[in-house]
Amino acid sequence: MPAPKERDLDGTRRILTEWLAPRLETTALELSELQGPSDTGFSSDTLMFEARIDGGARVENLVARIEPTGFNVFPSYDVSVQFRVMQALAATEVPVPRMRWLETDASVLGSTFYVMDRLDGRVPSDSPPYHVGGWLHDELAPADRERLWWNGLDAMCAIHRQDWRALGLEWLDEPERGPDPLAQHLQYYEHFFEWGLPEKDRYPLLTRALGWLRENAPKDEPVALCWGDSRISNQIYDADLRCIGVLDWEMVRLGNPLQDAVWWLTIDRCLSEGIGVPRGEGFPGRDETLARWSEATGFGTEHADYYEILGLLKFSIIMARIGLQMKHYEVLPADADMDVNNLGSLLLAKTLP
Repeated sequence: MPAPKERDLDGTRRILTEWLAPRLETTALELSELQGPSDTGFSSDTLMFEARIDGGARVENLVARIEPTGFNVFPSYDVSVQFRVMQALAATEVPVPRMRWLETDASVLGSTFYVMDRLDGRVPSDSPPYHVGGWLHDELAPADRERLWWNGLDAMCAIHRQDWRALGLEWLDEPERGPDPLAQHLQYYEHFFEWGLPEKDRYPLLTRALGWLRENAPKDEPVALCWGDSRISNQIYDADLRCIGVLDWEMVRLGNPLQDAVWWLTIDRCLSEGIGVPRGEGFPGRDETLARWSEATGFGTEHADYYEILGLLKFSIIMARIGLQMKHYEVLPADADMDVNNLGSLLLAKTLP
């Protein structure tokens, strides 16, 4: 069965060893076998490994994230954006891994990549969804799930409290896309739709949702740093269920941070109602989550319903593109309709006015 071209892990390890040795200031460097995360997504190439320096006198646990190639999900990738954002947040209260090196010379590994420290903790499972399986479902009592949820939310709130101008993140603004962050956001997903889903007649729901979002866009909104892909499965938790790492910044942007709080809830909804299962016992609900977020950040929640539609539209487009990707690689049959009927679109149809 055809599949995405697999990376030559042995060859990659040799290249990384040569590349890392001078950066780790050693001529005696050995890397362990390269491994990917157990719940690898479709949008990036993540490799985890141990660097043993001078015969093991020093050991560092590292992660390399490489821009993907082939049939991509998103219109474009720039892992240097993720690197620069996390690097800017290093001295703040936001828990991010230590960023080590960025390599923009694609001749090294075939595309741009960066290396960061690997954090020692666990990530809630996306596959299976944490409401039906994985350690969060199988091992935690309801009170512990609640504690994890709030700890993760508090880490997200820390992002929204940052002064993005003081952090030097003005470059995230995209005035060429529109006059304000929301207009820029909508233009990006209109472009995503045009680029990624060429058979437009298959997606009347997405066309209708984009029109509704344009017509009902709120005005004069607050602007803060937005994580983008805000969910507990993009966080690392330690043994005490504290969030020690906020990961996956490929959707980072400026805008009303309410979009992050609502995306947090929307993805959770897709992983429960969207697959026909109840939420796990102990997880806080929508109203109390938004109330706590608002209290912790000082931002209002009056446009939460709007951002739920936007979140479902975004997730629908992303899932549609993943469906096309899976058909391209013959992971799904050619007549599969995941691009039309997926966790995002089925809920969007129920929610869109």
